[in-house]
Amino acid sequence: MKPQLKNKLLNIVTVLAVTMFFSCQSNLSEIEKMRFTEKFPNGIAENFVLTYTDSAKVKAILRSVLNEDFSNQSFPYSEFPKGLQVDFFDDLNNKSTVTAQYGILYSNTNLVELRDSVVLKTHDGKVLETSQLFWDQKNEWVFTEKKFTFTNPKEGTIMNGEGMDFNKDFSIAKAHKTFGVFAIEDREVSASGEEQ
Repeated sequence: MKPQLKNKLLNIVTVLAVTMFFSCQSNLSEIEKMRFTEKFPNGIAENFVLTYTDSAKVKAILRSVLNEDFSNQSFPYSEFPKGLQVDFFDDLNNKSTVTAQYGILYSNTNLVELRDSVVLKTHDGKVLETSQLFWDQKNEWVFTEKKFTFTNPKEGTIMNGEGMDFNKDFSIAKAHKTFGVFAIEDREVSASGEEQ
């Protein structure tokens, strides 16, 4: 076979192989896209307001600019992609408020996840700030594993830490790790052990 003909055949085979390779790459990316199905909400609500009641008493009011209902998924949830505010009311009708830039409610577990600039303000002035907070509605328990700042103006304390859990009215609270400067009340004790 002549060298020129051999080179032409080699060039043709190379062009066909490269064409087939890029053709397969294109099909592969299309197949990859099909693997990840898009999720579409069952419903969308703007200027969403939901009032939770128990025995004709208002327990909480949730407000959000946008709510997307994904109850059509195998693990149903409701998403608040543009943030939310929840006002909680205790048995004496005292209001505490939590705000976040993003929220999601998992219907099957009754677990609420709040993210991005989460601020919880209690009716008595306590403030918790963190980047992520979970609320277990069934057990009425709140927790975070992220860094937090907790301010209690009545006691004049600011606590920084990482990880905290507490009940809904802050009467039981446990910080996992704390750091920073804390004020400790100075008390004199007599030789008999009594405070003076």
